[in-house]
Amino acid sequence: MLKNILKIAIRSFWKTKSISIINVLGLSLGIALCLIIALFVRNELSYDKHFPNAERIYRVTSDIVFGGNAMKMTYAPAPMADALVEEIPEVEAAVHFRNQGSFLIKRFEENIKENKVIFAGKDFLKVFNIPLIQGNSKGALDEPNTMLISQTLAEKFFKGENAVGQSLVLDNKTDYKITGVYEDIPENSHFDFHVLLAAEGLPEAKSPNWLGNNFQTYLLVNPSADVREMEQKITAMTEKHISPVLKQVLGEDFTLETFRESGNKLEYALQPLLDIHLHSDLQGEFKANFSITYVYLFVAIAVFILLIACINFMNLATAKSSNRAKEVGVRKSMGSDRKDLFFQFMTETFLMSLISFSLAIFIASILLPFFNDLAGRNLKLPLDGIGFYISLLLGSILVGFTAGIYPAFFLSGFKPVNVLKGDVSSGMKSAKVRSSLVVFQFSISIILIFCTIVLFSQMNFIQNKNLGFNKEQIIMVHDLYALGDQKQSFKQQILGSSLIEKGTLSGYLPVSGTNRADNPWWVLGRDIQDQENLVSIQNWRVDFDYINTLGMTIIQGRDFSMDFPSDSSGVIINESALRNFNFEGDPIGQKISTFSGNNISGLDTENLEVRTVIGVVENFHFESLKENIGAVLMYLDPNPTGIASFKFRAQDVQEVLQLVETKWKELAPGQPFTYEFLDERFASMYASETRIGKVFAAFTGFAIFIACMGLFALTAFTAEQRKKEIGIRKALGASVSSLVLLLSKEFTKLVLIAFLIGAPLAWWGMKSWLENYQYKIDLGFGIFFLVAVVVLLISWSVMGLQSFRAANSNPIDSLKSE
Repeated sequence: MLKNILKIAIRSFWKTKSISIINVLGLSLGIALCLIIALFVRNELSYDKHFPNAERIYRVTSDIVFGGNAMKMTYAPAPMADALVEEIPEVEAAVHFRNQGSFLIKRFEENIKENKVIFAGKDFLKVFNIPLIQGNSKGALDEPNTMLISQTLAEKFFKGENAVGQSLVLDNKTDYKITGVYEDIPENSHFDFHVLLAAEGLPEAKSPNWLGNNFQTYLLVNPSADVREMEQKITAMTEKHISPVLKQVLGEDFTLETFRESGNKLEYALQPLLDIHLHSDLQGEFKANFSITYVYLFVAIAVFILLIACINFMNLATAKSSNRAKEVGVRKSMGSDRKDLFFQFMTETFLMSLISFSLAIFIASILLPFFNDLAGRNLKLPLDGIGFYISLLLGSILVGFTAGIYPAFFLSGFKPVNVLKGDVSSGMKSAKVRSSLVVFQFSISIILIFCTIVLFSQMNFIQNKNLGFNKEQIIMVHDLYALGDQKQSFKQQILGSSLIEKGTLSGYLPVSGTNRADNPWWVLGRDIQDQENLVSIQNWRVDFDYINTLGMTIIQGRDFSMDFPSDSSGVIINESALRNFNFEGDPIGQKISTFSGNNISGLDTENLEVRTVIGVVENFHFESLKENIGAVLMYLDPNPTGIASFKFRAQDVQEVLQLVETKWKELAPGQPFTYEFLDERFASMYASETRIGKVFAAFTGFAIFIACMGLFALTAFTAEQRKKEIGIRKALGASVSSLVLLLSKEFTKLVLIAFLIGAPLAWWGMKSWLENYQYKIDLGFGIFFLVAVVVLLISWSVMGLQSFRAANSNPIDSLKSE
């Protein structure tokens, strides 16, 4: 019996081979895309799970509102790690990190630049328990000037040797002894450092100042710990340590109650390690995280694509009902019951599903490298795992059942008396179902098109928005410290070229990943015990040419000038700082002050640093457009470090690169030359969104393609069913254009209904997404119009081709048998 069923299935497939091939290809492509998304989602959900105690590791996060600034950060005070272990019994171990950027590393003469370097506390291995390939984990980071390195770095410097006990030189000045080599941290981690330097040798790590938030702090809790209770204990602990320091600043009358009543906040919470990658977007993340929202979005896209492919199958199966009606009638009159016919049709569907799944593996293997390039991942098909094939088999059964259940019920339900008389009017019910499914397909397609257009429009808005500075044609040369006392000479030699317009030396630039420093300032003479007089503000060290090079605009006062020696104590502030300081009268010439530094007990409130406002610069974006523009002040740096930035006029970028690299090698022989362009660094701030946009656009394109495959086949089949009607109309004088309109009209109505359903849903979803941005596009009528035009053009091009072929056929061919 099974042999007979398979024969009938193959004959049915071959009889309508063009439509069957479209069905299989559409289903295979849909399954392949779902398979890729499933691999991607599994990878995103696996972040940090490789750490042995991942479920017991938490990160301290801070939520601070003070002096007009609101900050949600990964940073905590330097003394917090030790205090957690000493004062909270549930904490088994704690470690803090301090990121100070990249380092030059060498063993002998030649340096390499390593970006993945961080200072780590002595209990790092207790918290994260990373296996050591060489060395002993006990006391590995207890001593100053010691380090742990990754297996990759060990292979680079000590291939075939034991690295433990040997040394590397950092930044041409400090020897660090290697105490261990650890396995490379997997890519699916929220950090993946190659070098861990002992924080014991970092003076800042010993600071007792509880008001400085510069360290990322992680803790390992015991299995029975109640995290909510622990957070309450951490709050009590921080209040105990911070209150005396704040009293130094704000006076003996200070209380935390009045601090909060003034609208300020200083709170610390615990964030599970396993939540960081998908649930965290704070200042100070080690690298860009993903978002659980995007995971849900990709799961939805996978389901939608698979549904579209299944709907194609259902539509075409029911559309072919008139062709198979007589088969059903004959078989029922010969004794077949509905159960046998249902089993026949379901077997055909499962067979097509198995073929589609087999083909899907091949398609996925072709598409996966392109997806990896778009998404910045390194995914692989697990072809060597038995679980993979079991999952595919179960998936083919599920898809076969989903796609085949309705057509099988429908086709097996024909009454033999009616169909043998030629009455298949019950097919009208299937036509309504098909129409509903087409509407559903195109509603999904419209939602995806709408979201893609909005996402790319927002990214284009960001790239072209007036940022308050000029990011074009500026090259950034890193690691100025490698030049020693030749920094100014380097700048002047570069500026001597006709290719270069301007240049500045400063590590503080208006893009993320460059230097930042934040201090409270106030107008000199105002009572700092009144918390409203304190302004939390970014302090940037710049040179005389900074504002001019970056194309910023002075709106009051003037720029720094060598003609005014007093500018060494001057500052230029931005509009946000001007508003927060609330000066009385003209701000130019007014004096502002801050604490001059730290002493052993915390803030030094005896000595103040006083500066004079000489200018106000127009607001410029220095963080993501998701954030409001904060307060910034700039003052002259007598010994600039970090980055040299040059504005160039040449169209040939290679000429500029050759010039800068040649001068670098002359002044810093043997030091690696590292550069990037300011506009590229700015674009990298939105790399995650840009990647998501490209991936989303690709999947949208595939979803539309699959939907159009179904529409193409359905239009062709409808035209075939109406072949005689078309012949009669042509014989009576109907034009080709009127016939094309006739055949396309019904499907056009369905597409328009789909637009009325899908567009409002997409508008609501993207409006919610845009709420993440302080600066965003307007979801006006233009986007709705654009989406409508795109959808109609796609659908008309698909329907029009088939309709034109049918309308242009010779009526004699369709009427000669009548």
